[in-house]
Amino acid sequence: MKYDSKADTLLHIKRVNQLLTESASELIRRANVHDSSKLESPEKELFDEFTPKLKDCTYGSDEYKEYLKELKVALDHHYENNSHHPEHYENGVNGFDLFDLIEMFMDWKAAGERHADGNIYKSIEINKERFKLSGQTVDIFKNTAKRLGY
Repeated sequence: MKYDSKADTLLHIKRVNQLLTESASELIRRANVHDSSKLESPEKELFDEFTPKLKDCTYGSDEYKEYLKELKVALDHHYENNSHHPEHYENGVNGFDLFDLIEMFMDWKAAGERHADGNIYKSIEINKERFKLSGQTVDIFKNTAKRLGY
């Protein structure tokens, strides 16, 4: 009898569907708790003060970097409690899993929208240096931004 691949292919399709659904569930879980630590002390008080200032400055500028220094207590707490930040890991982005990477990318997009001159492509370029991202990772981010129409 001649082998028919249809049954094996359907099993493979079903398994990949199952795995993608599990991954989507993890992303939904993360979406539901993203940055919730910003609503707690010591983050809330400092973000109340600095969010309006950050909105009016250019991402990556000297002014921006100075605000980050003044936010150190809040940011230390934030990074400790949110794994989608490279600062969460001793080895930065190299400590990430795929879900951290996706959440970080979406966080950059949303954060850029809070700046008057924000731009995801500009954020990618700045963060390429800041977090020592590989060229391959940068290309994936740019390709993703393009696919999503950013």
